[in-house]
Amino acid sequence: MELKVKAISPKIGTEIPFPYYATPGAAAMDLCACVDEEILLPAGERAVIPTGLAIALPSADYVALVFARSGLGIRHGIALSNGVGVIDSDYRGELRVGLINQSGAPYTIRPGERIAQLAVMPVVRPVLTPVEALDETARGTGGLGSTGK
Repeated sequence: MELKVKAISPKIGTEIPFPYYATPGAAAMDLCACVDEEILLPAGERAVIPTGLAIALPSADYVALVFARSGLGIRHGIALSNGVGVIDSDYRGELRVGLINQSGAPYTIRPGERIAQLAVMPVVRPVLTPVEALDETARGTGGLGSTGK
């Protein structure tokens, strides 16, 4: 499939790269902060960081999902403020990333820093069928840790 990417900022392609796969086996592309200066993200606070990009998914058969970068989360406590960002096929605005600092120390976001990952996936839109009962399974209604640690 083709993913059309539009540079919203003149920095894209010069100071800040287009999204890219960091390794040949990467499932998601890195997104970078498209900011003019460093942004201090205090402990426990949130910020919305622009990427300078817009995309056009080819149809409603696809969704783009924005995920946290594991290194930022593990090393610095920086995560997505909404868990996972969902970019619908009909959205054409700038991709912006909501970040939250879950650590006890401030974190500085630098211009061009890799702040998130973008993955494109197929969408299945099921037809909902109201029923009185669901099929039985061995697990049944056990959830939230019911299968062990």
